[in-house]
Amino acid sequence: MSEQTHVDEANDWRLETPGTQGWSRTARVDDPDKYLMVSADTHANEPADLWAKRIEPEYRDRIPRIETDAKGDMWNVVEGYRPTKIRIAAMVGQDKERNGSGATIEGRQADHKRDGIDAEVIFPNKGLAMWATPDPVFAMAQCRVWNTWAWEFYGPNNDTMSPMAALGTGDIPGTLAEIERVAKLGFRGLTLPCKPIFGSHDVDDPNYNLPLYDPMWALLEEVNLPITFHVSTGRDPRASKGNGGAVINYVSHSLSPTIEPMANLCSSGVLERFPKIKFALIEAGIGWIPWALEAMDEAYRKHHFWVRPKLQGLPSDYFKQHGAAAFQEDPVGLALVEQFGLTDNMMWANDYPHHEGTWPHSAAAIERTMSGIGEETRAKILGLNANRVFDFGLPEKPNRAAP
Repeated sequence: MSEQTHVDEANDWRLETPGTQGWSRTARVDDPDKYLMVSADTHANEPADLWAKRIEPEYRDRIPRIETDAKGDMWNVVEGYRPTKIRIAAMVGQDKERNGSGATIEGRQADHKRDGIDAEVIFPNKGLAMWATPDPVFAMAQCRVWNTWAWEFYGPNNDTMSPMAALGTGDIPGTLAEIERVAKLGFRGLTLPCKPIFGSHDVDDPNYNLPLYDPMWALLEEVNLPITFHVSTGRDPRASKGNGGAVINYVSHSLSPTIEPMANLCSSGVLERFPKIKFALIEAGIGWIPWALEAMDEAYRKHHFWVRPKLQGLPSDYFKQHGAAAFQEDPVGLALVEQFGLTDNMMWANDYPHHEGTWPHSAAAIERTMSGIGEETRAKILGLNANRVFDFGLPEKPNRAAP
């Protein structure tokens, strides 16, 4: 939608802003010097029957589905998740609008214009359940469906509307073949689950720190595509139930597992052997990054007698050289980003059209959270870093660029 829906009381806080006094540039859509704004995390609105129509026949009875029990209650059934009861929540105003947005190219373009977004990096929505299976070959089959559809749907607008190709990395042969296929199509990047085999940890499962993934890293260097790790992949993000479950699941089971792939890559020597690899952690926030980098370095120094291999630098050095992290609103992280030398590693996102995001009031959210950082840092975080990582090649001042 291009017209703003009435903001109801539950969403009034989204309009709050201290203003932009002292800013020479803003995130306001009508500012001629508006910051380049690349949302490093948005979501598709895939057709509900996408996998049912396109996946190989042998998998059709295993794809995520809705089942109705003898009492008439409906359950969302996904192979790797515990069944969850579907509760219909009555939504109004912008909550309702967010639920229905993003299904058409024209709608996305209008919504982004309204929010000041110049380009977007697109992740699955319904498709986040593709990895929710302990069978990596099945996961890879679902990823191929997403990739084919995503390129058909977004490919003609890939200059500003760029989907990430999904990989089921527990299936290494399938992953290698799919990297080659999607690179030839023209994808700007790839998205991997936070751990290759879905479910609880098993020491015998493959993981990204192990040499068996060296062929994948070598191929990623060859095709020169960045990789991403999105929250809610690798493990069940709905592991808690009962009192406080929505909050517990969000913090403990969705966001925090994103630390694992970062530690795997930065501590294992992967980034020494494959120095062209670039990676980004998506939607997990950034306030925890300085702590995690310090914790990795502390472990490397104090547990030196156990650490293998010996690295040329500290684990934090590899994140600063190769890594990035995306957030929506994170005042804690923004307060630390300059202090810890992470201005080149952080990327902002509006998480369109999810409720956790800032759309369609991103300017106000940016003004609430970014007044304490310098203008150069703000410009990098709002768009220049993502512009570089995903190779969009967009102008620094989009409102002054030639039409």
